This record gives sequence, C-alpha cells and structure tokens, in this order.
Amino acid sequence: MSGYIPVMTTGLLDGWCDVVGQGRMGAAITEALREAGVAVRGPAGRGATGAGAALVLLCVPDREIAAAAGAIVRGPLVGHTSASAELALLAPHERFLLHPLLSVVGTGARFTGATAAVDGSTPRAHAAASALAERLGMRARTIPAEQRALYHAAASAASNFLVTIEGMAEDLAARVGLDRDALAPLVRSTVENWETLGARRALTGPIARGDLQTAARQRAAVSEAAPAHLALWDALATATRGLAAQRVEAAG
Repeated sequence: MSGYIPVMTTGLLDGWCDVVGQGRMGAAITEALREAGVAVRGPAGRGATGAGAALVLLCVPDREIAAAAGAIVRGPLVGHTSASAELALLAPHERFLLHPLLSVVGTGARFTGATAAVDGSTPRAHAAASALAERLGMRARTIPAEQRALYHAAASAASNFLVTIEGMAEDLAARVGLDRDALAPLVRSTVENWETLGARRALTGPIARGDLQTAARQRAAVSEAAPAHLALWDALATATRGLAAQRVEAAG
C-alpha cells in the first residue's frame, strides 16, 4: 500500500486494521482512518475473518457483536465501537473498546476533537485503543465496565433526546410558518452557551425568569395546536423548573 503507516504510531502494532460493519459508523471510521494514514481495509461485511490483520474493529449492532467476533481468526486484537456492550462478547480474543462520543450519520464525520471511551482486556489492548483514538484526533478516556451504561445514558441524553426535542420544536415552528433553518441559530447559540457556562447559567426563557403567565400561555398553545406533544412538554417544563430552582439556590 502506498503511504503505508503502521496502525499505531506508538509501535504497539504493525499491520493492517480491518473494519467490519458497513453501516454509518463502519463507513465513517474507515474513511477517517484512511485519511489519517492508517493501513485500513474495509469496511467488510458479515463473515469477515480479519485474516492477516493486526487489529479488527467491529462496527456492528450490539446484537451482532458476538457473532462477528466469532468469525475472526485468532491473533488480531479485536475491538468494538459500542458504548455499553460488554467486552466479554469479543472473547476469546484479546479485546478492547473504542466508542467515539460523537453523532455519526455517515462518511465525512469529523472525529478530531471528540472524546472516545476506551477500555481493554489487557494493558496492551487498552493502550492500542487509546493510541487508535489519538490517531483519529480524539481524546481517549477510560470508562470502566460498571460505568458504561451510565456513560451511554449521558450520551443518549445529549444527542438522541436533544434530537427528539428539536423534532418537537420543528413541528411547532412549522405550524406558524417557520422552517428548521429559523430555529438553527437559536439551537447553536444555546449549545454554545451550555458548553461555556453549564446548564444552570445557560438557562433562559419564561420558566427561568419565573414568568408563570407566559409559561401557561405556551402550554395552552401547545395543548390546542399539537396535543400529542403535551406529555413531553409537561415533562420538560417540570425538569426546567427544577433546573431553574437549582440556579436560584446556587445564586443564594
């Protein structure tokens, strides 16, 4: 391969990195590894054996990890990109975890600057995961097995639930003639404020100001125009009142 670079710049491994899994993560991470100068093959489909590879990275759904690992020949380090699946699913291989804390919807994903959860069944596997993350420009953070479900919950709240909320906002805005582009600057500035200030200090709006009349008018409008959203609205309003109370207590 022209321009071949060993998988790990630390010298832990020399050889090919095989990516297994042709979905969004597999396609994105293969492209990113290749652009980073890694000797990568793939993304391969079901039944890939990893023959001749130094490292095999499984980018498959959790329910398919064990079967995919079972097809891999003995010898390579084998890892998966699941946030919470057990490393034991990769047995009997020397194994590792590499989960980019990033929303990936296909090729072109930018891994640089993201955090990556890593772990390993041996010090060598753990070091390999960290080095591979760093090769992609990510910050490696060790997340022990007993904490990974909570780690995954934090990731889901930050990404999946956010998209659900924006879906509601998009629907409500469409009912007054606004499209998604009208909301996007508000969303970006809100996320930037949260990143800089944290949730309590970034909170704005009628609930944060204690303006109960405006909050009541908003609820009534949602109830009339889009009652299917009312349960989510009420749950979020309750949580927002709790966050606002925390801010008052902190200020006091």
